[in-house]
Amino acid sequence: MSSATKYIFVTGGVTSSLGKGIISSSLATLLQSRGYSVTIQKLDPYINVDPGTLNPYEHGECFVTEDGAETDLDLGHYERFLNRPTSRANNVTTGRIYLNVIEKERRGEFLGKTVQVIPHITDEIKNHIKILGQSGEYEIVITEIGGTVGDIEALPYIEAVRQLKWELGENALVVHLTLIPYLKATGELKTKPTQHSVKMLQESGVQPDILVCRTEHPLGEDIRKKLALFCNVKKDAVIESIDAETIYAVPMLMRNEKLDEAVLKRLKLPMQGEPDLAQWKDFLYRLKFPKAEVTVGLIGKYVELKDSYKSIAESLIHAGAKTELKVNIRWIHAETLRPDTVSETLQGLHGVLVAPGFGERGFDGKLEAVRYARERKIPFFGICLGMQVAVIEFARNVAGLVGANSTEIDPNTPHPVIDLMEDQKNITDKGGTMRLGAWPCTLKENTLAYAIYRRTNISERHRHRYEFNNTYRNQLEEAGLVFSGVNPDKDLVEIVELTDHSFFIGVQFHPEYKSTVAHPHPLFVNFLKACDTVAKSSKD
Repeated sequence: MSSATKYIFVTGGVTSSLGKGIISSSLATLLQSRGYSVTIQKLDPYINVDPGTLNPYEHGECFVTEDGAETDLDLGHYERFLNRPTSRANNVTTGRIYLNVIEKERRGEFLGKTVQVIPHITDEIKNHIKILGQSGEYEIVITEIGGTVGDIEALPYIEAVRQLKWELGENALVVHLTLIPYLKATGELKTKPTQHSVKMLQESGVQPDILVCRTEHPLGEDIRKKLALFCNVKKDAVIESIDAETIYAVPMLMRNEKLDEAVLKRLKLPMQGEPDLAQWKDFLYRLKFPKAEVTVGLIGKYVELKDSYKSIAESLIHAGAKTELKVNIRWIHAETLRPDTVSETLQGLHGVLVAPGFGERGFDGKLEAVRYARERKIPFFGICLGMQVAVIEFARNVAGLVGANSTEIDPNTPHPVIDLMEDQKNITDKGGTMRLGAWPCTLKENTLAYAIYRRTNISERHRHRYEFNNTYRNQLEEAGLVFSGVNPDKDLVEIVELTDHSFFIGVQFHPEYKSTVAHPHPLFVNFLKACDTVAKSSKD
């Protein structure tokens, strides 16, 4: 391992949502394929301490790490591309930075000095950036700066990058992602927004080393030369990032553009042979040339913003490539499902997935979806709240527990088959207080869960406050519900399933957080296999 960790900073300009997370992940994939140990962290400029209390409409899904940190959804991309877990050190927000500094000030750690943005806030940012590098585990740390250059919120981060680049010398570089818009009226690509973005970065004392240019059309030699000249970068450091069919094609596009070579050259790291991308190419081939297709209904209450279920959608893509199936996701708003509409709305589905969520909105629709899947023997997969809804539907319509519910939905239910976890009952603060992170689970032999995982002990990530009420375990078991996975430490029900069904399983945890390109999650893989069986039988 190199004696000095190398740091790569990824900034963005012109507009947000250009895909810094995908570029960071793609670059990391290429460097990893060359044998380097790489990790990525995200610095988010908002003042929330973490995304845990953010509405999914505001920020998309909240991704949970093994160590129980509620983080930005980009960390999901990092894990899916690199096939390595991240941690709370991989996501830092302005809220966390300021909270740490204020707590230090309250403890008197600044010895009476006036606390200021420079040096105290920027020092805190720099410390967080260097934590991963100082662990000795990584040769290269890629740090993605959220937002765009020029944002007021991003200024302390850009200043911290300026200081670090000066301190680290040749052990640091800046990749600036920017937009080259296409002016349809004149049929031209325009470089001026990028020039202004780089100039603004330069005014903050930061000179980008590499430009990655998002574009709808090829850049051409003239534009590359122009950008190199006006932005003070070498021509081989102007990288074209043309729109791709899938995010998983971006590493190959960046390899064709030699982004990894440009980075290694500037960091003075050896470039031994070609990157090993055989597994990645195989995945892309399977993704592009499926042998059959299935249609899965994703039932949720945030379906207008598909990023709310990002990890689930990506897990279906991974599993689809593994099973050589094209997965058509039909996004179905739970509020549209009623007893008189459910059959028509869900008609033609080969599988039903009821997504996680909180609160009452859309709850009744999810119940209708579960009943439809159970009665018609359509493959069913429930995640977190989806599992709880499956328990409630079974309790009401099979076990005969009239009015069975979750105390989250009805605090006065006569049969609280889902109840607030005991250690949650005295909690008042909402942020970071749920059951979070990886927890063990023991599987019962001769069950669907055991057949899927092929082992007795597993570990999965959680994010919830409510759980199955063990008071009703015997009663529901006698009615036919199988409790196939249980947490060994607290005897919490983790997995429920039905035996008189083609595929019916609900899990309290979030398997989507652990699915990667290299290792699609077995629950999603087997769910799609069951969907494929239904699709084939419907054609016969």
